[in-house]
Amino acid sequence: MKTKILLICSLLLISCGSKQKVEYLQTDEHAALGRPFSEAVKVGNMLYLSGKIGNIPGEGVVPGGIEPETRQTMMNIKEVLERYGSSLDEVVKCLCMLEDINDWAAMSAEYIKFFPNHKPARSTFAGSGLAAGAKVEIECMATVE
Repeated sequence: MKTKILLICSLLLISCGSKQKVEYLQTDEHAALGRPFSEAVKVGNMLYLSGKIGNIPGEGVVPGGIEPETRQTMMNIKEVLERYGSSLDEVVKCLCMLEDINDWAAMSAEYIKFFPNHKPARSTFAGSGLAAGAKVEIECMATVE
């Protein structure tokens, strides 16, 4: 009995000390931009996306205000999630950054359309300026196989 308990305790200690593999993910196009961050990072079965804005590569931020920017931001997030083996259905948490907190309701109305089956945990705050003059930036965490 003592031997079994000692063996179980040893296995638990070994498994608790195992480190999960970290993968820094980016396309060649993203790497060529020389940005100081990865497009996404995978740790175990979690995928952490860097913040995305509502831009179209080569064209800049979409015009029209918070609604079209939020829509494009979410489409950009969807594309990255799928590229790295996840999906919007696997998102568990989002952080939304707004240029103006008064855009919260309009951003939320577009954002929720991308989560018809569940609502991930979410935080939102406003700051004084986002990358490329965007009105919204969103980062997500999702599960991945």
